[in-house]
Amino acid sequence: MRTEVVSEQEGIPQGASIVYVVKSHQIKSLSFLPEPMRTTVRQSVKQSGFKGKENEYCRIFGGDHPIVLVGLGDQTDHLSLQKAGGMIAQKLSKEDKQIFLSRDPFSKNADDCLCQVVYGALLGGYRFLKYKTLKKNEESEPVWYVPASNGDTLIQMLNSYMFLAEAVNKARDFCNEPANCLTPSVFADQIHSLEKMGLEIEILTPDILKEKHFNLLCGVAQGSQNEPRVVILKWMGNPRNKAYEWGLVGKGVTFDSGGISLKSSAGMGDMKQDMTGAAVVVASLQALALQKKKINVIGIVGLVENMPSGSAIRPGDILKSLSGQTVEVLNTDAEGRLVLADCLTYLQEVFDVRKIIDIATLTGATQMALGSEYAGLFTNTPKWIEDMIKAGQETDEKVWPLPINKAYDKMLDSSVADMKNIGGRYAGGSTAACFLQRFIKAQTEWIHLDIAGVDVAEEKSPLCPKGATAFGVRLLNAFLESYHLSH
Repeated sequence: MRTEVVSEQEGIPQGASIVYVVKSHQIKSLSFLPEPMRTTVRQSVKQSGFKGKENEYCRIFGGDHPIVLVGLGDQTDHLSLQKAGGMIAQKLSKEDKQIFLSRDPFSKNADDCLCQVVYGALLGGYRFLKYKTLKKNEESEPVWYVPASNGDTLIQMLNSYMFLAEAVNKARDFCNEPANCLTPSVFADQIHSLEKMGLEIEILTPDILKEKHFNLLCGVAQGSQNEPRVVILKWMGNPRNKAYEWGLVGKGVTFDSGGISLKSSAGMGDMKQDMTGAAVVVASLQALALQKKKINVIGIVGLVENMPSGSAIRPGDILKSLSGQTVEVLNTDAEGRLVLADCLTYLQEVFDVRKIIDIATLTGATQMALGSEYAGLFTNTPKWIEDMIKAGQETDEKVWPLPINKAYDKMLDSSVADMKNIGGRYAGGSTAACFLQRFIKAQTEWIHLDIAGVDVAEEKSPLCPKGATAFGVRLLNAFLESYHLSH
């Protein structure tokens, strides 16, 4: 969709559909409507049974301007407004080529309310049509007209949300790409193209990775003809501070067959999205750059393909990590933690980062525990739990804290190496987190987000169509914004 900010004096474009986002109590009086329209609309509302409840939608035909009413119930919080916008974007008919979003129902903070609705529409109206050759050219994006009392102020506010929505949808694009098109090298090249947004980007090629001893990551990749890449993204929004305040680490397995420990064929096609963590990290840096946030953040993503072949790592192999610790690989399908481990080490040793968040579609165990409602939150620094939960509630990307302790960590002990890459049948999410923690230095504050189960939506919701969710972009944006404002 395309948005245009217009002055209130310009009026409603000819033929545009007028959208009113309303609370339930406003339906009785319809005071937000011009007097001549109220009688007609009141009759149509009565016939439709529209009460203004949350997620209610009513379309009224007639006159030069079709009218769309969307209910908020009794809520006007940001999420309710965003969901209203998403529902509008999803329910609009092909005839709605011009949408005029009315300010009239909003007596307070109208600019902010309009921004939230548009933001939700950008998220909920996302579509991935790249490979739809028959229908792609038949559909055109509607134009949304957003009236402003002060155009400059509204544009500035709106741009911030539009930049964030653009980043979320970029991550969704990455995740929806098929694995034959988004190989590690292609993914790295596409990330490199984001330099134009103000990011500094460095790509570590296979020769460099071997030279620097990314042995765990390269071990995962060695069964595939598509060679690995590691991409580092830097955003220095606060040049007065030479250090990176946060580091983001993303798992980028562009296709996960399980390797020699081959997955079952059922659902294997979804393994093209085992790079969601990397997509979220890339999009989060993109959002920071576009919004010009005054914070220094570095991201690193490990991009590999996990395939079975004569050159693939085998169960029982022992690999020496970048940190110097040795790992007995008992299951080649527990590969994401190997990729993350070397990236975590590199970020701490080379860039001296002392606050790190990693994000990954890591374990089926976390998905079994939390389903599609929450991501698993693990940390060695309890003070961040409350802030991360709050950010999740604000963005509807909810997290739930899960435990890590010495008992779970002990399950990783190996008789022939420093550790095994799996801890056994039980508590798989916690033992995976404990594995990662073994690569975190004592002075490093660390958060691990396991997004298995929330990375793909089986059914559409107001803020996301069916498919890739890009869970984590909005969450991290809110968390980092909260950190920036408090420091």
